[in-house]
Amino acid sequence: MNPTIEKPVLDDADLVLLYRKSGDSQHLGMLFKRYSGVILGVCMKYLKNQAESEDAVMEIFEKLHLDLKRVEIDYFKGWLYTVARNHCLMRLRKAGLSVEFPEELPPVAAEEADFDVEKEASLQQLERVLPQLKAEQKLCIELFYLQEKSYRQVAIETGFTLNEVKTHIQNGKLNLKKLLQ
Repeated sequence: MNPTIEKPVLDDADLVLLYRKSGDSQHLGMLFKRYSGVILGVCMKYLKNQAESEDAVMEIFEKLHLDLKRVEIDYFKGWLYTVARNHCLMRLRKAGLSVEFPEELPPVAAEEADFDVEKEASLQQLERVLPQLKAEQKLCIELFYLQEKSYRQVAIETGFTLNEVKTHIQNGKLNLKKLLQ
C-alpha cells in the first residue's frame, strides 16, 4: 500500500506572493488553471465570440506576468474579474464596436461570483457616461483607472505633460461626478 502525499492547496494570495518573490511562472500557471474557465465566461459575455474570448484569456494571463509584480492586490478573484472586464471593454473600443453591458452576471458558479455587485453596477454606470467627457479627459481616465497606468505612463502614451495629465484626470473626475448625479 503506497501512501499518497498530497500537495497542500495554496490559496490565491499565497500563489501571488510566491510568484512575486520567485518569478516562477508555475505559480502563475496554477492561477491560470484555477481561473481560466471563469475568465473565459467573462470574456464570452462581453466579446460574444469563442475564438476572440480565448485569445483575450491568453492576453489577460500574459499581462499578469507584469501586473502581479507591480499591483497591490487585496482580493485576487475580484481583481482578476475587473482586469478581464476592462480588457474586453478596451478590446471592443479599439475595434470601434459599441460596448454592451450584460444584464446578468457572467455564467460562473455561485461561489465564484462573490465580487461586489454594487461596485460592478457603479462601473457599468461609469462606462455609460465616460463617452460624454472631453476626449483628453476620457483618454487620461481610461489609461489611469481602467488600464492602471501611472501618471508618467499616461503622459508618455498621450504626449501630454505630467501636469496636463493630472488636470485632465481631476477635471474628468469632477465631470463624471456631475454626470453620475
